[in-house]
Amino acid sequence: MSHQSDTLHKPCGQTKGQGLRNQSPHPQVMELILRLRQTIEDYITQLETRHLQQDREPEKQGHSQATREQEAILVHLMCQVVNLLHSRATSSLELQLPLHSPDIRGDVGGGQLAQSPRGPDQLSHQLSDLETAFISYDLSNRGIDISALYHSTFQDFVAYQRDKYHGGKNTWGFINLGINENKLCVDLMTERLSRSDMNYIDDDLLQYSDWKGHAFLQEEVARFLTNYSKAPAQLDPENVVVLNSCLSVFLALTMVVSDPGEAILAPTPFYPGFTFASRLYSKVELIHVHLDSEVTEAATCHFQLTVGKLEKALLDARLKGRKVKGLVLINPNNPLGDIYSRDSLNEYLEFAKRYNLHVIIDEISMLSVFDEPFPFHSVLSMESLPDPKRTHVIWGFGISGFRFGALYTNSKDVASAVGAFGFLHGISGITQHKMCRLLQDREWIDNVYVPTNRSRLQEAHRFITNQLKALGIPFLNRGSGLYVWMNLKKYLDPCTFEEELLLYRRFLDHKLLLSPGKAYMCKEPGWFRLTFSDKPLHLKVAMHRFCQAVGAQQQHWLEKQVEDALKEEVPSLSSGR
Repeated sequence: MSHQSDTLHKPCGQTKGQGLRNQSPHPQVMELILRLRQTIEDYITQLETRHLQQDREPEKQGHSQATREQEAILVHLMCQVVNLLHSRATSSLELQLPLHSPDIRGDVGGGQLAQSPRGPDQLSHQLSDLETAFISYDLSNRGIDISALYHSTFQDFVAYQRDKYHGGKNTWGFINLGINENKLCVDLMTERLSRSDMNYIDDDLLQYSDWKGHAFLQEEVARFLTNYSKAPAQLDPENVVVLNSCLSVFLALTMVVSDPGEAILAPTPFYPGFTFASRLYSKVELIHVHLDSEVTEAATCHFQLTVGKLEKALLDARLKGRKVKGLVLINPNNPLGDIYSRDSLNEYLEFAKRYNLHVIIDEISMLSVFDEPFPFHSVLSMESLPDPKRTHVIWGFGISGFRFGALYTNSKDVASAVGAFGFLHGISGITQHKMCRLLQDREWIDNVYVPTNRSRLQEAHRFITNQLKALGIPFLNRGSGLYVWMNLKKYLDPCTFEEELLLYRRFLDHKLLLSPGKAYMCKEPGWFRLTFSDKPLHLKVAMHRFCQAVGAQQQHWLEKQVEDALKEEVPSLSSGR
């Protein structure tokens, strides 16, 4: 842990005023809740009456006019509650929507939570969507669930897309330091993709390919991974599948190695795109293996994954009747930045073999290791795998707009089954050609892209961590990935996930997107992920907004303390004391 401070180990909320904890519900809210309850009771009574009528006479229309009017009233009242909670929110009276983080890495993402932007225009648009969701008859129950999942997951990301920061055109737009996207080498990629060898088209590129990908790209991915993962032998192109993101590869893997209702172990905090994919498609449960921030005798570093924790989570799951089929690992880890040692990797793989579990290892950040003291070891570099047929590697080059993700597995059956998803999740032939040419240009990768990317990541990481040190904010000091995992517990009072959400919204108020820990299923409130792989100017503006946001948070505490102190004095004065 870099820049330790005594606030790291101090119970949160004990050093500041307690005024935020003891607030009674607003009378208007209570009145609306009572009206809601009565409306719901009337609605249920009417539904029961309608069902009785259905028993006697078939109904020609799905909903009567009276029922529609009741639904409209119900929705209107719900929206009034939302509006009131939004406009008069306090720490104990705040609308809470589902937390999730889209994270773009060839898929969507990076930490924008599904909370409403604070502007009135966005709020009215959100309420309009809410009303539509409740009264729409176009969607099935599944459709309503998917629509709600989409809005709750990507709402802030959509707001960011519509209102991006631009130094010359939009200086008060959103800056997104929550998204796992490397913007440091856009100039290098633009130049390389503009060369003449990229502009090639033939008949095959304009027609369907093997669903696993064009043979030329499978072969090049196998050669590339052999080289950069330092595999002991040439990897087999037949074991390669390319789809339109690493997340697509993950969801395909979960569907072919497990059945709906079965489970996969997932150490937390972990990349939330996995949660989104499992809910949207595979219906496979992710069992959280919660890691602790504290260093103990058993855990020699923060958020350390041990076989003991894996075995305990597996045993607990089995006692609850859950069938566990696999384990997912991210190396380098997202959001922690940790790199697993070769010995640790082998221990996790041996554990999986002992319990007949598949292991899915995401190595997308393989080329984003920028600090030599933390060497990266790919699972493909191991001389022998404990259970090779059940070990599957996900990799992507890290150009999110390319929509490229690759699988390498030693199981021909798994490769074939995952390849079937190329029918729906494949990549265009032209994009496959460009990716192949990029991977073939080892001179450019070795002498231009990798060293430049590493030096720019180092510089951006140094800037951000120096800023955090100046603010006395603890963080995990790792040498890989595009992000810093930081501890903002000292800005929470009390130290709860509700307060974490309020702090997240405080950043939103200042047009800054970060990723709160709850989106990563972190069991401790107060942790945030900050992505530093952005242009230097953007980082400077972002950290200025960051300081303003935490300053506003502290000012809010001060005002509440004064307000609470005044409230305590009034009864004393009135009683003559």
